[in-house]
Amino acid sequence: MSEIILSVNQISKSFAERRAVDGVSFQIKRGQTLGLIGPNGAGKSTTVSMICGLLRADSGEVLIDGQRVGQGNSAVKQKIGLVPQDLAIYEELSARENLKLFGALYGLKSAKLKTRCDEVLALVNLEDRAADKPSTFSGGMKRRLNIAAGLLHDPQLLILDEPTVGVDPQSRNAIFDSLEVLKRQGRTLIYTSHYMEEVERLADQVVIIDHGKVIADQPPAMLYRQLPAQAALTVDLSGEPTHELLAILKLCSGVKSVHATGAKLDIALGQTEDGLGVLQTLSAQGYAPMHYETAKANLEDIFLTLTGRSLRD
Repeated sequence: MSEIILSVNQISKSFAERRAVDGVSFQIKRGQTLGLIGPNGAGKSTTVSMICGLLRADSGEVLIDGQRVGQGNSAVKQKIGLVPQDLAIYEELSARENLKLFGALYGLKSAKLKTRCDEVLALVNLEDRAADKPSTFSGGMKRRLNIAAGLLHDPQLLILDEPTVGVDPQSRNAIFDSLEVLKRQGRTLIYTSHYMEEVERLADQVVIIDHGKVIADQPPAMLYRQLPAQAALTVDLSGEPTHELLAILKLCSGVKSVHATGAKLDIALGQTEDGLGVLQTLSAQGYAPMHYETAKANLEDIFLTLTGRSLRD
């Protein structure tokens, strides 16, 4: 059995004159979590729809375990679980009745269906609300039931499209607890989100799409290397620095740039550890910092560097 569970090969899709997806390719290995991110309108949702077989690609192909995903009912699509951004639950059926309905659509019956309902309800911490209707649930509980429905048929690949949108921090943590259990179980996940810290926390591999094309496909640690600086040091001095001091600081090991705003220094560094040499230099030059702090580059820095800062409304 190949370690590659999903291969997306040069898929494209146009709507009228607009090219929504333009030759997108990537792979995901079994047990990996792939973060799929991009600005609004970049082509993420269209890509997900083609992976699931909900949209037909104009060209290219999607393979699950080497089998092509197409439209209509097929055995290969049974290997995919989709948790859509829009809630796919019935408000006036109980949580368990919702799951029984979706299970029946997947061909689950009797004892096996009951067992899977119990398992997924426990995973998302809703077993004590199994008999209650989603109309009485909070937004976060509905999101967790949505995840349970996507997992009911025990898919090999689970795709989560913005699963924490609009929920409170406690619900986000509950959702993440469930997803991290799935990771430990070796489940393969595709996770799309506008919350960069979520992708950074979960993803083994990150694919960034912009204008319908893949502009990055690497583990997070490799993506950081594309940044001109991977850390920053902010220093508040008791007085404004001289031009001579700024020139000296620029020569310190690991310093990429130095900017002064009044008595505040913003220093870009190659690594966080390079900040120690800067502080030692300041001390040697007779400048005692009133306050300083360091910060590492994160996925949002990479995202904005690669896609730009202009609005995509």
